Amino acid sequence: MDLLGKKALVTGGAAGFGLRLTEQLVQEGASVVIFDINKGAIADLEARLHTVRGVVCDVGDDAQVDLAVKKAIAYLGNIDILVNNAGIMKSAPLVNLLAQRDRRHSRDLWQQVMDVNLNAVFYVGSTVAEQMLRDRSKGVIVNVSSIAAQGNAGQSAYAASKAGVEALTKVWAKELGLFGIRCAAVSPGFANTQGAADALEAELLERWIAKVPLRRLGVVDEVVEAILFVIKNEFFNGRILQIDGGLVI
Repeated sequence: MDLLGKKALVTGGAAGFGLRLTEQLVQEGASVVIFDINKGAIADLEARLHTVRGVVCDVGDDAQVDLAVKKAIAYLGNIDILVNNAGIMKSAPLVNLLAQRDRRHSRDLWQQVMDVNLNAVFYVGSTVAEQMLRDRSKGVIVNVSSIAAQGNAGQSAYAASKAGVEALTKVWAKELGLFGIRCAAVSPGFANTQGAADALEAELLERWIAKVPLRRLGVVDEVVEAILFVIKNEFFNGRILQIDGGLVI
């Protein structure tokens, strides 16, 4: 797929992987709408990149997603590329033996992670796919997963949400491929993002680095290049592209 003139929607596009991806898409000639909850970051990005429009949207809220996608289509005309990038990383044991009261994994934390990481992918993906089918246009949906989908101790909610994302990716590839719409996922390992730094203590992050054969974290551009590969290669479909430095959980 040649990106020149293409119309893209990136969730979580005001920071991290999403921000860098948005910059690259614009550089290669695409028009981009981003969804994000950070109004200030959206304003800064729009001021810097004039072909980008941002919509303040909690992607875990189906009603907000419906309105936001309508705004995106009103600006773009149609959507050729969807990247479901928005996500949060939270860690908690299934049972915390050191807790004074309720030792069980927080139900509120579980729901928060599922809303942002899994429900949002379903809400945005189904809404955009409907538009693609209605317009009879070919396109691509790229979901951002994580190596944690393989099952990472201490991350019940995060691992389950990302495993769900990978399952949706495979289902959608089979359902939508008949109409010329591809769906695939990119699964990063640990990268030098603010999200990873906030979610994992420095000592734990160092232990993970020691398990990576390359003995380092990934960098944002390496993950973004993988997402761009999936977008551009029109025979890549229904697969999970792992970019983790060889780390095995």
